[in-house]
Amino acid sequence: MIKIMADSTCDLIEEMIEKYNIGIAPLMIMIDGQECRDKIDIQPDDFYAILGNLEEAPTTSMPNPTEYLNIINEAIEDGYTEILCICMSSGTSGSFQSAEIAKETFFDDHPDSSIKIHVVDSRSMSHGSGWLTLKSAMLRANGCTFEELIQFNESYKNNVKHFLCVDDLNHLIKSGRLTNASALIGRILKIKPIMSMRQGKGAIVAKERGLKGVLNHYVKEFNLRNDWEVTDFIIIGFTSERTIAEHLMDKIREETAFKGEIFIMQMGVAVGTHVGLGAVSMFFIEKGHKRDGLLINGINKIKHR
Repeated sequence: MIKIMADSTCDLIEEMIEKYNIGIAPLMIMIDGQECRDKIDIQPDDFYAILGNLEEAPTTSMPNPTEYLNIINEAIEDGYTEILCICMSSGTSGSFQSAEIAKETFFDDHPDSSIKIHVVDSRSMSHGSGWLTLKSAMLRANGCTFEELIQFNESYKNNVKHFLCVDDLNHLIKSGRLTNASALIGRILKIKPIMSMRQGKGAIVAKERGLKGVLNHYVKEFNLRNDWEVTDFIIIGFTSERTIAEHLMDKIREETAFKGEIFIMQMGVAVGTHVGLGAVSMFFIEKGHKRDGLLINGINKIKHR
């Protein structure tokens, strides 16, 4: 049996986590001197309700290797023999390294074990790694083998397209993504920066005036970039304003030919710490840059099992 696990920045809704029995290793958040586990000790809505009034900016830290190791050991006790762990980009967090340490620790303790463990550096953030995690769970449910899941993730992880726009530029300044001068200009002109991933790290790729311009940019880029043969669902993320995500979903339905599922999911505390209130994101598979591995006809074959 195949166990799928991820860190909490995958930001999948609890319904999906329970449906596919996905193991989640929580990131840690320091809030006013108190250490909290993402979505365990504090929930997103509670966090966003207090975020604007905190005296000190919250900070995050990667999951302890013990968190991963506990999930691995519990999975083995439940009869799983193959474990796929999908982590947020190593370019933005130590989560991947922590999972690798847990894997090494397990085999140090059990050198003769026949258990298979593969850790994926998703090169993604938030619902980007969540997209890969959810897709892997769906493929597993359709009979995909452990090797096929590895091939899919390693072949397509660089094709997960991210779009993220934030409402509060201060969070980008504190994380080094935007200069004070750019932020000042942005406030005056009501320019909203749009971020994506480049080489496993977040980068500003466009700037639009106002929310309308942002959502139009998302839809335009989706029509240009989307891999229609692979993207069978889209994830739209939000921090504190679900209505913005719902508006984006309506625009996709009205202005594109996409007929698959669109999931709206809230970003968790760990991700929200860095992007702030009013953020909205979008994730799908874009064309090009595929590595040799699981081909389109192979994916279609798995889908129809």
